[in-house]
Amino acid sequence: MRDEASVEEKHGFQAEVGRLLDIVAHSLYSERSIFLRELISNASDACDRLRYLALTNPELAAGDSQFRVSIAPDAAAQTLTVADNGIGMNREELVANLGTIARSGTSAFLAQATGDAAKDLSLIGQFGVGFYASFMVADKVEVFSRRAGEAEGWRWVSDGKGEFAVSPAAEVERGTRIVLHLRKDAEEFLEPLRLKTVVARYSDHIALPILLKAGGKEEKLNEAAALWMRPKNEITERQYAEFYRHVSHGLDQPRLTIHWKAEGKIDYTALIFLPGSRPFDLFNPERKHRLKLYVRRVFITDDCADILPGYLRFLQGIVDSEDLPLNVSRELLQHNPLLAKIRSGLVKRSLAELAKLAEKDAEAYGSFWDDFGPVLKEGLYEDTEQREALLKLARFRSTGAEGLTTLADYVGRMKPGQEAIYYITGESVEAAAKSPQLEGFAARGVEVLLLADPVDEFWVPAVGAYDAKPFKSATRGGADLEKIALPDDKKKAAEEPQAAGTDALIALLKLTLKDAVKDVRASHRLEASAVCLVADEGDMDMHLERLLKQHRQLDGKAKRVLEVNPRHPVIACLARRLSQNGGADAVTEAAWLLLDQACIVQGEPVSDTKAFARRLDSALLKAVG
Repeated sequence: MRDEASVEEKHGFQAEVGRLLDIVAHSLYSERSIFLRELISNASDACDRLRYLALTNPELAAGDSQFRVSIAPDAAAQTLTVADNGIGMNREELVANLGTIARSGTSAFLAQATGDAAKDLSLIGQFGVGFYASFMVADKVEVFSRRAGEAEGWRWVSDGKGEFAVSPAAEVERGTRIVLHLRKDAEEFLEPLRLKTVVARYSDHIALPILLKAGGKEEKLNEAAALWMRPKNEITERQYAEFYRHVSHGLDQPRLTIHWKAEGKIDYTALIFLPGSRPFDLFNPERKHRLKLYVRRVFITDDCADILPGYLRFLQGIVDSEDLPLNVSRELLQHNPLLAKIRSGLVKRSLAELAKLAEKDAEAYGSFWDDFGPVLKEGLYEDTEQREALLKLARFRSTGAEGLTTLADYVGRMKPGQEAIYYITGESVEAAAKSPQLEGFAARGVEVLLLADPVDEFWVPAVGAYDAKPFKSATRGGADLEKIALPDDKKKAAEEPQAAGTDALIALLKLTLKDAVKDVRASHRLEASAVCLVADEGDMDMHLERLLKQHRQLDGKAKRVLEVNPRHPVIACLARRLSQNGGADAVTEAAWLLLDQACIVQGEPVSDTKAFARRLDSALLKAVG
């Protein structure tokens, strides 16, 4: 027999794990009972996975097919053991699952951690705690595990600080046994009554028996019935909330619970939750939905990409089908017509429930939209079948309304002569609202949608129009503002004749800047600013070009149109000087300074910083000389 100590391997925790353990241990101190919920949830998942594999390979569960979770306190040894007879782990899985964190979003979570327990608690609720919650109550944790189908067992042990060790272990039963060596201040979790209370609160919904082994007796602590199969009127809000936390491994409250049974050509039950907080990895390309697929109460997979579209990846919960075969493989699921029908039903019902929330509670829906709207808008680009429903759900910031507005409300506020829905994209709503391109729209009282999500650059051209009104960028050349009447108090200023020499000035600017811009034109959109850059009709929007360059998907730079405000004092002065004494040299120097000014306002780099500084110095000397 091998000397186990001689083959024990020590490993250092991944740096992020070490810091996470410290945050969890301190921030969740007042919520320490959560550790038991997490361990029971993990045990339940392990049993579900083995039950699925045993459908096609019964030998994996041979000799012990009654899946269960057992809890055993030992007051004399100061230990609490949580065990299951599920899939188990081998050496590599113990190292990977308990020594590293592969979940995307970890870095973002740690970057926002403050050290303030109250604040970090809400962050942990978005991230999840899992196995690491054990160290809130234990100063040492041992894990004994043997994977189904393998002969060798393993022991993992750590104090939750800097290292963990893995070594072979003899006589380990299939599954996982976690032994918590409790801290002195956590002795309450050795009391059977306390354990019963925690299980009743957090884990009553678990669909396999949870057994308490204490005082030589064995007692079942939960109903062991699938919560989603119970009638809705028999389920409390607390039970729904705890089931949500079971599937999400978080601490937050669900924002919306959707529970229904579909009957007809296909039968299935769905219990879906809208999270109460935005997950850190929501925008990570690797993130998948958190929906588990069951067939007649048997877990099949939580990695079925076809069950929900990507734009609903924030939803969590379960779907239980009565019609899919129990031995369906993940490969067959990809093109299964029954699953396609289930997916269609899930999407329609989820969007319908969101529409109800929007109608019933605008404030709650606004909060949802702030968190998940950028993801839901991906559907406008990807899902033409649901585009109409998604357009009704979409909310926007705009120059004409406080808070969020709908497209229908925008159309209802359109001005006489206005034929398009105008929008502007930017790095943020605030930056977009400050753009000089909006001055002419503001003067005419024309509302402009302020779009600040990267996906806006893609869904807007894909959708094209709403209610027969085309979407039109406020930063493109032909804004058609002259078709919309100015209010009386601004008409007089607009009707004043341009300064003499304005046309000649624009021609000279065009000649001077011919290699740097696509064109120079008089502007209808500018009121307070002298110049601005716009994209010509048919050219790529400037913000989209910037985004593609940031992601190295575009080389080069398109030439833009420089629009000039003929009534601006600077432009009028230059025009008069050119008309009166032919000051072409001064105008030539000013032309480049005006272009640099337009670039800066637009958030674009100037082409030659040294030349810009020199021109600015020259202009300041003339002003103060």
